[in-house]
Amino acid sequence: MVTWNVATADPPDDISSLLHLDFPKTPDLYVIGWVISLASIVPLRFHTSEFAFSSWSFFRILKSLKIVSSIRMQGLLLLFFSKLAHVPFIRDIQDTYSRTGISGYWGNKGGVSIRLSFYGHMLCFLNCHLAAHMQYASQRVDEFEYILDTQTFDPKKTPHILDHKLVFWFGDLNFRIQDHGMHFLRNCITSHKFNLLWSKDQLTMMKKTEALLQEFDEGPLDFQPTYKFNRFSDCYDSSGKMRKPAWTDRILWRVKPKEPPPEEEKDEDRDSGLDEKNTKNQQEEEEFPLKLKQDSYTSNMEYGVSDHKPVIGIFTLELRKMYETPLVRVCAEGEWSADFDAMVIYSPLQPFPSSAWDWIGLYKVGFRSVSDYITYTWVKDDEVSFNDELTQVYVSKDEIPALGGECVLCYYCSTLQCIVGISSPFKVHESKVAVEEGLAPENIDGLEKAS
Repeated sequence: MVTWNVATADPPDDISSLLHLDFPKTPDLYVIGWVISLASIVPLRFHTSEFAFSSWSFFRILKSLKIVSSIRMQGLLLLFFSKLAHVPFIRDIQDTYSRTGISGYWGNKGGVSIRLSFYGHMLCFLNCHLAAHMQYASQRVDEFEYILDTQTFDPKKTPHILDHKLVFWFGDLNFRIQDHGMHFLRNCITSHKFNLLWSKDQLTMMKKTEALLQEFDEGPLDFQPTYKFNRFSDCYDSSGKMRKPAWTDRILWRVKPKEPPPEEEKDEDRDSGLDEKNTKNQQEEEEFPLKLKQDSYTSNMEYGVSDHKPVIGIFTLELRKMYETPLVRVCAEGEWSADFDAMVIYSPLQPFPSSAWDWIGLYKVGFRSVSDYITYTWVKDDEVSFNDELTQVYVSKDEIPALGGECVLCYYCSTLQCIVGISSPFKVHESKVAVEEGLAPENIDGLEKAS
């Protein structure tokens, strides 16, 4: 996980160490939360397609990962990436946002969230930018509570953020270090005696009196305060404002507390349906446990494009999978090339809400996003034959790339808004007709791009 207030900066040339791209073991999931200061932008929410080429979305950099979901509200941007192997098991994806700037009318402050089911476990990721300045610690807590109250999801499963089994809360939370003078602060930082500052960190102080905050865990702040720096420097603010250093950028998490055991004797007025739900939840917790361990919590001082330094958290998520098979098995039938029409075969492995709007996309191996398909076919409109076990779907040869290449097929469920089945990689052969007619590979490629 990465959180970084990048202000108005463009990304640095090399972000390998920020995202641990050179580490021997690549993480299975990336959750990246940016706070971006944009001078002139309308207060609207944008979907992935509208900022896919934004320099901070990193689609081209995270080559081995797929963008599963993303949301942007003005300068708040949240991205969720996953290794391909997990994609068919990431379902129930929803996103939402809350504005808290200018009494809730402006989105320069607030929160954006992505929630999803990961192998059946409900997870939620909340990226926030809360009120600034030393004197507004209570307002920051009020804004957090407002965001929790106003963000709602599918009411059948987890209607609110705190209903999820695991919640991450992170971003530029803007809590400051109060009471200490500048000289003492900087001496503690220079000598790496960060623990002497913890008791006056506003978030730590607020947790002593706010029951809600006590439900969230955080690793020790054993790194330099990440705000406020002179740009392209490791020196704290030397401007006329002389802002005090502070741990404004944070990553916290909450594992949902276990349901209390149902009482043996029930009051007549007690809701029996609630008891049944609690019992079911308790059984699920026992049968499908989830544990989280933080392996690292630190900042990265080498990046100076902003007056904030990025904060990185590495976690190990240990869980028992509620399912291990995808909803759909999909594969390419026979040999594929642009010389003849092709067939796709798919078969449901579990009941799921299929519809006429479902489609199967053809992708190059290594695709980044669900929108990166070469072509697609509607599962109902292009259906050729079916029985209780298998369905054949037609793909026109005109839609198949003439140059060929290594490809995969992905079944996209429109109701669930996610990929629910991925084929094994297979080879699409180069078109013999195109070669015989003397079309050079670069011309074929140009024609494909034009189409």
